[in-house]
Amino acid sequence: MRSLIGTVVGAFCLAAPALAETPAAIVEDVQGKVDGIAFMDYVAPGKIIKLGPKASITLSYLKSCQRETISEGVVLVGTEQSTVQLGEVKREKVPCDTNAAKLSEREANQSAATTFRTMRSDAKGAPAKLPTLYGVAPLVQAKSGSTLVIERTDGKEPTISIPLRNDVMIGGKFYDFAKAGKALTPGGSYLAILGAKRYAFQVDASATSSPTPIVGRLLRLE
Repeated sequence: MRSLIGTVVGAFCLAAPALAETPAAIVEDVQGKVDGIAFMDYVAPGKIIKLGPKASITLSYLKSCQRETISEGVVLVGTEQSTVQLGEVKREKVPCDTNAAKLSEREANQSAATTFRTMRSDAKGAPAKLPTLYGVAPLVQAKSGSTLVIERTDGKEPTISIPLRNDVMIGGKFYDFAKAGKALTPGGSYLAILGAKRYAFQVDASATSSPTPIVGRLLRLE
């Protein structure tokens, strides 16, 4: 079995394209022996993952909103889904917005003086759809040591101010509203503020407090 896995890995190495280290998916769960991979790691296209006996991994793809639970075998990470040999994979399409998982440069570079109205307009001044989260408890990627402020922009709601200390961050780079017992309002529009930067987003009107796949509530602010 080990030699067969080695053969598969060798074939994957030959077939894997030379791609930039742009994250394709995030690791949502790890069970059992999986070398070199941990919960909340990003993985890039071309990454090869070997799963030991009875081991499994859950990957959520940022571009395709494809969520995969893979048991055993060898995994070759793609751009929108994985190729799996000697193992089993279960796939499901989950609600997510690639614009929330990876905010555009225009949104990520807004200064403190930029108004919310400007951020809600496209280049021609027409209303633009805000990046959407499909869970009321965002998972925010931000720099540890900064302060995250969340402001409601379309209604009255207490401002949330969160010091992003190391002891409240997952892996030093993620703050989980669900773990902290905090939630936003379904259908609400918000600004996430980090220093001089402003990030506009909204929560889907059908969002609930039920457990939500990470990719559907991921807000990458850096």
